[in-house]
Amino acid sequence: MAQSKGTAKTAESRAHRIRATGRRRKAPPRRRRILTITLCTLVSAVLLGGAGIGYVYFKLNGNLKGVDINAALGRDRPKNVDNGSMDILVLGSDSRAGKNSEYGADEGGARSDTAMIMHVYEGHKKAGVVSIPRDTMIQRPDCTKDGKNLPGSQRAMFNTAYEVGGPACAVKTVESMSGIRMDHFVEVDFTGFKKLIDALGGVDITTSKAINDNSSHLHLPPGKHTLDGEQALGLVRTRHGVPGGDGSDLGRIQLQQTFVKALMNQVKNVGILTNPTKLYNIADTATKAITTDTDLNSVGELTGLAKSLGGIGSENIHMVTLPVTTDRINPDRVQPLTRQSALVWDALRQDKDIPAAALKDSIGDKGGTSSYVK
Repeated sequence: MAQSKGTAKTAESRAHRIRATGRRRKAPPRRRRILTITLCTLVSAVLLGGAGIGYVYFKLNGNLKGVDINAALGRDRPKNVDNGSMDILVLGSDSRAGKNSEYGADEGGARSDTAMIMHVYEGHKKAGVVSIPRDTMIQRPDCTKDGKNLPGSQRAMFNTAYEVGGPACAVKTVESMSGIRMDHFVEVDFTGFKKLIDALGGVDITTSKAINDNSSHLHLPPGKHTLDGEQALGLVRTRHGVPGGDGSDLGRIQLQQTFVKALMNQVKNVGILTNPTKLYNIADTATKAITTDTDLNSVGELTGLAKSLGGIGSENIHMVTLPVTTDRINPDRVQPLTRQSALVWDALRQDKDIPAAALKDSIGDKGGTSSYVK
């Protein structure tokens, strides 16, 4: 982040130098209980699949917002390891302020209902994604916000880290859980998600059975669909509308993971290079939708990162949910499986594939919805 990791290609282009900023190894109301992983993965999909929009970003610096994670966390972080990989924490904000008020009352702050750690492997040809469910019970570390110390908790829901301490506390919590230093941070909210889907011209999916969910205002018969922004938001919010699903947030994550791959394919195939107006609209919408760490909050840096990740397709993304089981105290919460979670974090730390053994006995990828949308 603030300090570039070692790279043997220091004479390469700006785009390659930007890559070096990665590790070279380098009980709320129901309406608030909306997982926002796809709001997160939307930005990653743009970065992974949208390198072509970079050349107009120079006009759009004023849209970007940055958070100085390095200054906030100082040296109290995992060590940078130089193995050519990169880790990006992508969060979704569910603030109900302003235009987001239609999704529920503003209760004075935003939460990150779900986070995604995107690990880009050495060579930038493939990536692993680990979803952390919002209601995972974890040990939250002490954080600082606006100069005030915020005591940690031995037992807290994961999404409270962002609520009490903002992006820096969310990053610190993930680093504490994983032992992996996050090289970058990206955040997006509901409104930005919808607008970017609309700017892309929608996203194509196929449903094998009807989805009907009055809560998320989504009604889709079986078959092929091009979802607009409102429908896409409905899909990633739905829990009870999919036949065969278990009605849980874990089932919703499965839908979201399926959706992001469809989104990545859409970004790859949208044809923006031949349509300058659409190109600018997408770039304008994307830069307004996101908040990043200060190492990414310029169009040049985002362009360099996008170019370095542009060769990763949806077929090269391995998406999993953090290995979890039902919480021992509250059955409406989940807790990490210690041994299996360690296998996940150890694999990413060593820039290796996540082993199948890491998912053994986990309920994280068993929400019952994976076969209904593609």
